[in-house]
Amino acid sequence: MSPPVAPPGWSRWLVPPAALSVHLSIGQAYAWSVFKPPLESALDLSGTQSALPFQLGIVMLGLSAAFGGTLVERNGPRWAMTVALICFSSGFLLSALGAATEQYWLIVFGYGFVGGIGLGIGYISPVSTLIKWFPDRPGMATGIAIMGFGGGALIASPWSAQMLESFGSDSSGIALAFLVHGLSYAVFMTLGVLLVRVPRGEKPTPDGPSALTGPQVSARGAVRTPQFWCLWVVLCMNVTAGIGILEKAAPMITDFFADTSTPVSVSAAAGFVALLSAANMAGRIGWSSTSDLIGRKNIYRVYLGVGAVMYALIALFGDSSKPLFILSALVILSFYGGGFATIPAYLKDLFGTYQVGAIHGRLLTAWSTAGVLGPLIVNWIADRQEEAGKHGASLYGLSFVIMIGLLVVGFVANELVRPVHARHHIPAPREEAVDVQHQQPESA
Repeated sequence: MSPPVAPPGWSRWLVPPAALSVHLSIGQAYAWSVFKPPLESALDLSGTQSALPFQLGIVMLGLSAAFGGTLVERNGPRWAMTVALICFSSGFLLSALGAATEQYWLIVFGYGFVGGIGLGIGYISPVSTLIKWFPDRPGMATGIAIMGFGGGALIASPWSAQMLESFGSDSSGIALAFLVHGLSYAVFMTLGVLLVRVPRGEKPTPDGPSALTGPQVSARGAVRTPQFWCLWVVLCMNVTAGIGILEKAAPMITDFFADTSTPVSVSAAAGFVALLSAANMAGRIGWSSTSDLIGRKNIYRVYLGVGAVMYALIALFGDSSKPLFILSALVILSFYGGGFATIPAYLKDLFGTYQVGAIHGRLLTAWSTAGVLGPLIVNWIADRQEEAGKHGASLYGLSFVIMIGLLVVGFVANELVRPVHARHHIPAPREEAVDVQHQQPESA
């Protein structure tokens, strides 16, 4: 499926909305928790069981992005968005059938496995196209799209809750909610499929820079460079630090102030979670756009260095000052989102635009690793500390020290990043339309 080449005069500002239509849809994954209590009640599941579709979905996101990245580059963004649409929507439809027949394995398979493939392919589908359209501001361009993934839950969460309230929270009501999700997201993502265009030549704008400036490295060549693995460590450490707070935000703020004169109520803890989601989304566009001005290496110095300071402030003074705790957590989550949005532009700077989508897909295995590592560190240590008779803020002291250490490791890895050696470069491909389906990439 070959995406149409943009006609003369086509505005490149129509491409970010195409990317947003996909990312706002697949960002629903962050709102899975809305379905957890109804599923547990309707199908007699444990909390661990009800989390399985989401966990499998994130694992499949990383795997499909890593293994499907080269196909995305070869076939282009319209093909990738179509695959994402089919898999993500089909995942909901299969889940609807599973809920209606009370076959939970079908929900796990549908939402987690099939839908997870849609998550991964959809996540990387617009990256290389956006970078080719915006070679002058790649951080801003990818930040706009990836902001949608962070903000998708702000739409999906209240929408899903309202449907469950209207349809009922029994198995038939859950099935109907899944069905509406699948059909609605199919329509919305179709807008992106129809709207996406690729630039006609090397320069998407007459007076702008070429999309093919700088070194060009294939996906196979990139994974053989130390720069790729340094960035893998950078992303993994940054995501681990952010998700460690995000995954346990509500109980964490409750524990920190449980023994003070101003305990945190359940509704206030939910408000804190909403603030963290807003910071996550804002950081994706704000910090990634800033990276276009100060450089990718410098912005990651901020993410990792200042992030370590924020963790230290929470560990030392967090339980004595609620504003300090909240502000520090918001900054950490803005860095978490910013790290996701900035990494494609960092990859473009180092490896060029040739197969940047495939390289990005391989790098997202760092996200899969961090998605296990962050919650494991925080939850396992908190459980052990509680068994030892500790409570309140002392449940998290050791895990925060570990997070600081991980951020320092990431900071050092970022400092080790250097320009890619010329032996890894390939001749820059030059076609009438600068798009991946006209290139002949190496098989990965």
